[in-house]
Amino acid sequence: MDFVRALAIIAAMDTHIVSPSERATPPPGRTVGDLLREWRQRRRMSQLLLASEADVSTRHLSFVESGRATPSREMIMHLAERLDVPLRARNALLVAAGYAPLFRERPLSDPQLGAAREAVERVLKGHEPYPAVAVDRHWTIVAANRALGPLVAAASPALLAPPVNALRLSLHPDGIASSIVNWHAWRAHLLARLQRQVEVSGDATLAALHDELAGYATPYGTRDARPEEATPLDPIAVPLRLDTPHGVLSLFSTTTVFGTPVDVTLSELAIEAFFPADQQTADTLRALAAAQSAGTDDEAA
Repeated sequence: MDFVRALAIIAAMDTHIVSPSERATPPPGRTVGDLLREWRQRRRMSQLLLASEADVSTRHLSFVESGRATPSREMIMHLAERLDVPLRARNALLVAAGYAPLFRERPLSDPQLGAAREAVERVLKGHEPYPAVAVDRHWTIVAANRALGPLVAAASPALLAPPVNALRLSLHPDGIASSIVNWHAWRAHLLARLQRQVEVSGDATLAALHDELAGYATPYGTRDARPEEATPLDPIAVPLRLDTPHGVLSLFSTTTVFGTPVDVTLSELAIEAFFPADQQTADTLRALAAAQSAGTDDEAA
């Protein structure tokens, strides 16, 4: 599909290597103690609990947060580990304390990430004939397999022009929102998931995205799915139910992340893989994939 090819072209052009200091600048006027306190509060931990888990004295932790003591590089990393601070934010903690950032950030096209990029491509390709996308921390699609094309064909070309935001594409009135049979349930699911990400990460861009999506009007003609349209999956997960020219397709998703990343880009990369929630959807997606393959073979001939 043109959409997937466009993403591939953009990825191939992204050759800029991010230096260790880029995007590691803490907010103006914030000390390392301020940032550590914010992360502790975000994790809903008291000083006593964090001190106990980090095996440091409450007095020392209090001095670090108040600025009366300057933590070592090792102490910052130790506390960040206990607070489950994202790698990008760990760099900001280090810079705020006067240290060099530890974790590099490279574009996925960087040669040093070749093995990881190949792994992502293998997962996406191997998931066909079912759709799958790789997204960054802000839900920007960085890669997709061919099965995604038919599902987003009805969206406005403006929303399909890279960079493509997966959540915006899903809920925007000019995206695929009008095709989502269970739009209200799907919208509530995505907004709740995004809100959890905002609370965990404190990311201002995600917070702005949540506010934007929450403000979208209900697409004209949208209705809730009738009880008889429910799938066996409904009691345990919220499916995505799309009304397409090929019939109503019901899908559920899983998320895959890198298990032990030490690069900022990899730590923020996730693969959203969709599976058929019923046999009709599975059969339709296989048929669409077969038609795509036949069309590719005809073009090659």
